[in-house]
Amino acid sequence: MNKFVPWSCVAAILLAPLAAHADTFPSKMIRATIPFGAGSATDVVPRIVFERMGAELGQPIVVENRVGGGGSIGTNAVAKADPDGYSILAHSSAIAITPAIFPNLPYDTSKDLSGVLMIGASANVMIVPTSRSWKTVQDFLVDARAKGPQINFGSVGIGSNVHISAEKFRLAAGFEATHVPYRGGPEVIADILGGRIDFYFCPLSTALPLIREGQVRALVVSSATRAPDLPDVPTPAEAGAPGGDSSSWFAMFVPSKTPPDIIEKWHAAGVKVLASADMQASLKKLGIGPMPMKPAEIDALVAKEIAANMVLLKGIQ
Repeated sequence: MNKFVPWSCVAAILLAPLAAHADTFPSKMIRATIPFGAGSATDVVPRIVFERMGAELGQPIVVENRVGGGGSIGTNAVAKADPDGYSILAHSSAIAITPAIFPNLPYDTSKDLSGVLMIGASANVMIVPTSRSWKTVQDFLVDARAKGPQINFGSVGIGSNVHISAEKFRLAAGFEATHVPYRGGPEVIADILGGRIDFYFCPLSTALPLIREGQVRALVVSSATRAPDLPDVPTPAEAGAPGGDSSSWFAMFVPSKTPPDIIEKWHAAGVKVLASADMQASLKKLGIGPMPMKPAEIDALVAKEIAANMVLLKGIQ
């Protein structure tokens, strides 16, 4: 009798548990990680999607904020998690910035994480305290170019997308400023309202209520085109800073070795949730526009932006 088992049979035996696992996924609670503080745009936007996705998948999704290291602490936790679909990361475009800030990350963004769902994209908007005399971005630029490092700006951490939006605009507009990193968005907002910070490139979703209530003043949007919700606020190019535009997107990721069938289940559930009229209305209210992408396209976008940010950050550091 032949004692050797054909390799095709061995492969089938080894892959069988994965296939069965994918067929039964999900069968227990799912843990979602957000690597920035509660109340930040990267926290608020995915939470409303996770709530609906939990119902769609038939299992509760418990969301945990694991902050620090420009988002690297929470990201590393998911990158090193079991690739079984029960650990998922919600991040922003800052995920493609962190490698340029921290060269010795304990994970490789492109190799250790796989895109699952693109939630959407939004602009950031430069807000200033109403106690300042600046009525327009031109007023601000005159002052900023004269005062140099005396002008300061806040962000939710080194390498966050709001930090990069500020730096890109600053470099394009030709002025110096001192960066003041915070642990989360609410802290930056508090200091803007208190007049302790000169400006902040705030996520549109967070800034809109403050702008509409007259608590802060909006001077410029970060996007290449004007934001529909702020039609009177100019773009960087219109403000005399061509090349200073940037955008922010929000997406979900799982460990890279997660079986393709499970990634597809996550993606399909997310697409269905995002297509619903009430979800579209909720995201629009937060200033989030659609940016449909397949998982492989998310991975390609991240790799492209990592390369671009490596070049950009050399001019900042």
